Amino acid sequence: MNFLYAAAPAAGQPSLVASLLPLIILFAIFYLLVILPQQRQAKKHKAMVAELKKGDKIVTTGGIIAEVVKNEEGFIKAKIADGVEVKIDKAAVARKLEVEK
Repeated sequence: MNFLYAAAPAAGQPSLVASLLPLIILFAIFYLLVILPQQRQAKKHKAMVAELKKGDKIVTTGGIIAEVVKNEEGFIKAKIADGVEVKIDKAAVARKLEVEK
């Protein structure tokens, strides 16, 4: 048994940058395909919810169609039927309905 081969350093070892380059490329691809579009969508949703005003029709993530009564800090008061108003978390607003006039 010869232990000299096990103790000898490997010839032609790649540098630290060359070994980390695939991880850096993988993270860049992940950022461009997953994180960036998600941030854009969250920014558009936040802007849409912030500009809701009384009388706008909305759809919640649960599928309830309601009319905005009041836009409060963190919540929206919405009318879902005559005499029935509910408080909805702003994060639960899926989209704003375009009302035909």
